[in-house]
Amino acid sequence: MPALPAPPVRIDADLMQTLCDALADVVFFVKDEAGRYTHANLTLVRRLGLKRREDVIGRGVEDVFPARLAARYAQQDRRVLEGGTIEDQLEVHLYPNRRPGWCLTGKRPLPLAGGRRGLIGLSRDLGAPDGRDPTFERLGRVVAHMQAHYAEPLRVAALAQLAGLSVAQLERHFQRVFQLSPQQSLIKLRIEAAMRELCGEARIAEVGLACGFTDQSAFARQFKATVGMTPRDYRALHRDEGWPGGAR
Repeated sequence: MPALPAPPVRIDADLMQTLCDALADVVFFVKDEAGRYTHANLTLVRRLGLKRREDVIGRGVEDVFPARLAARYAQQDRRVLEGGTIEDQLEVHLYPNRRPGWCLTGKRPLPLAGGRRGLIGLSRDLGAPDGRDPTFERLGRVVAHMQAHYAEPLRVAALAQLAGLSVAQLERHFQRVFQLSPQQSLIKLRIEAAMRELCGEARIAEVGLACGFTDQSAFARQFKATVGMTPRDYRALHRDEGWPGGAR
């Protein structure tokens, strides 16, 4: 008689929290059905500018983030608490006295006792590209082209041709080397440019067009999905002294 498969091993949140405490480029958190933190690794605590885990546990995003950021994070949490999932969403985290940092975020519903539902989440900082990869030089040509022409319409098929690869190959190699798809890389370039421009005096519609977005509505949607607030709110927040933020 063949051996029965071993039952799945469940790792509890306390252990995950402890394991993730040692990861400086990973933010880990668990929230209850009301969106309050029940677990937070020390990376999250430090990025919030706090000293102790106890300063986060039991609190909601509205307690640890500015209102403009908290509203977006709470909306995202509600989506997951209603049963949705977030997979590798490219986002900007805003840190105290630091430049914005890019990460990939995932959130999933988490069954709790008594039929309740919380959520578990993890955000991983984007690392440096893998320069040892054999396709790095080819992909570098594509990235240079994107950096020079991000304000123009760019098709993935044309980028693949520039690298001498099929679209599927380009997608696969980009993911391996940059941890992003070509589309995500282009979004990243455009949003970075927009954040720089929003520090100036140009009208928001002009910023969007200058950074490759077809209209102000498309710009506002993508900016909010990536940064967590509208371009107008980002401009206002950037002008405030000592504004905090971070992964949540």
